[in-house]
Amino acid sequence: MAAAYAECEQCMNFAYDEELDEYDCQVYLDEDELARYMSREYRACPYFRGGDEYTIVRKQM
Repeated sequence: MAAAYAECEQCMNFAYDEELDEYDCQVYLDEDELARYMSREYRACPYFRGGDEYTIVRKQM
């Protein structure tokens, strides 16, 4: 899962949650989608939105 997590770090949907004090995916996955993603049925996350470091930081501010 390390490769998938590395992809998450570059995704626009991966944002800091102050309440949890950690980064979290902001996309709501229903139960079936989450099961498919966790079983690695997807080759890549269908909700991935790439962005460079500057774009992601501006979004989080």
